[in-house]
Amino acid sequence: MSDRLGITPRGVKTALGIKETYRKGEPICLPGERARILIPENLMNLDMDLHGIEDPLALAMMASRDPEPPMALAAAARLSPLGTRTKLVSGVFGVVGETTRHPSVRRCVSLVSESAFSPEAIAEVRRHASRVIVHSRRQYTAALRQNLRSLMDGEISSSQFVHEFFELTEAGNLRNDIRKKLVLSLLLSNTIRPGLKFLMLEHFHRLPTPVRLSIISGVLKAEQSRHLDIIKEELKWIVTEDRRDVH
Repeated sequence: MSDRLGITPRGVKTALGIKETYRKGEPICLPGERARILIPENLMNLDMDLHGIEDPLALAMMASRDPEPPMALAAAARLSPLGTRTKLVSGVFGVVGETTRHPSVRRCVSLVSESAFSPEAIAEVRRHASRVIVHSRRQYTAALRQNLRSLMDGEISSSQFVHEFFELTEAGNLRNDIRKKLVLSLLLSNTIRPGLKFLMLEHFHRLPTPVRLSIISGVLKAEQSRHLDIIKEELKWIVTEDRRDVH
């Protein structure tokens, strides 16, 4: 039945899980790796086995429902060549174009559909998605730098900076090593006020687990200072609370 329909039970389960993840406002993680967030580059990498996410229904869910254009476009690009699998998958692909919140995805679906899923059109969609992903990364990185300058110049408040910091890093799907470097530099900086550092720690749970552990390790290894010692104690408390939640 799965072969005839082109959609698997695992794919249906994955699509429902993705829908629930969006409802909760949580990031999608790589299959079997709850500590690694799925990024657009993963979807663009055809050599990467994404398990249930490979299913057309799961990709369609992301292409139509993901709040960020780069991720939605990457999902549509990965879905495009599957449109010839069965009439049902072709129909699902068409529904993506009708329901997506992103005009760029809608245009790409139209291009591929009108060309009858030609390899040339699919290749053009992939090239376009790659350009969008690179451009988006640059935009989010530039916005983070501008916000830091505005913070240092007193043009925005600490709370606004922290709020937008997490919004930008999440929306931009920044790599984990970049997130670690940014947060660690803020926590260890001698020019950043302690109040802002504590605001950062209030949102610490929004970082992937490997990033949190690397940051904690980096802070604990840093030289002692009055302000940093307080941050260290706060991180130790966070670790203790996390362990309690696990048990």
